[in-house]
Amino acid sequence: MFNMSCSRLFGGLSFAFALLASASIAQAQTFPTKPIKIVVPFGAGGVADLTVRTVGKHMSESLGQPVVIENKPGAGGVVATDAVAKAAPDGYTLLLMSNGNAVSAGLFNSLPFDTVADLAPISTLGSFDIALLVPKDSPYTTLAGLVAFARINPGKLNIGTINIGSTQNLVAELFKSSTNIDAQIVPFNGTPALVQALRGKQVDVGVEILAPLMSQIKGDAMHALVVMGDKRSAALPDVATAKESGVDGLVASSWNALAAPAKTPPEVLDRLNQAVVAAIESPEVAKGLRALNVEPQSSTRDQATALLKNEVARWGRIIERA
Repeated sequence: MFNMSCSRLFGGLSFAFALLASASIAQAQTFPTKPIKIVVPFGAGGVADLTVRTVGKHMSESLGQPVVIENKPGAGGVVATDAVAKAAPDGYTLLLMSNGNAVSAGLFNSLPFDTVADLAPISTLGSFDIALLVPKDSPYTTLAGLVAFARINPGKLNIGTINIGSTQNLVAELFKSSTNIDAQIVPFNGTPALVQALRGKQVDVGVEILAPLMSQIKGDAMHALVVMGDKRSAALPDVATAKESGVDGLVASSWNALAAPAKTPPEVLDRLNQAVVAAIESPEVAKGLRALNVEPQSSTRDQATALLKNEVARWGRIIERA
């Protein structure tokens, strides 16, 4: 009797699992059947917003359904991320994820979600260069000269960034620790305020994403001493990287990716990944992203997941030191 009951139980469970698997495959084969929403944790008109709109337009054509952008800024991306992490895991609600998500994981004592466990990365979209900038007529014309001054004059160098806890602010902390200097980090409420402070020479140097400052650089109002990526910026090929300038540990860039709720079926995630990769490989999309000073970059789902995990760990260490 016991064995017969167990056999029936296991048989029933096997049948149930088979039904679930069949339903998942059927869902993936028909996906999508309605519009897809991408929640963006930044305001409309910024580089991240324009990036996802550029990619989303091509995805819409590839998937045969509208891709709708919903801007939900505020609280360091926590509000937008929470909305997606708790959404139905069906592939119809996605998140524009960034290194800001990795930063938030180490910055907040608690979050209403687990950044790694509650999100399923789909693919990266692109990367943004971060630069060390000085105003026109600055006495600092090289990274070596700037570091030499800071070491001879502890506490006298002022480094401007945007808000405390932002990627740029933490890169400034990384700059200090990588060069072993004692300097003051001065946070400003947004890029326009930082630009004004740099041009007015209220701060000696600024750390900022390159894209919104290209007009200032091209207009000769400020100069980039170095960029901090693994390689030189396509927009400023004559500007060396920090690593090329002798600071090996000063490697940082900003990035965007797409993610879905964690329990989204893998078949649906694969379909979305295919759509993103096709978009990034489109010459039209690549050209549009480069016009925004974004380097197009797609990935596999595993690569995107590894990036998120590595960035959470890395920025957590930087935050702890800061």
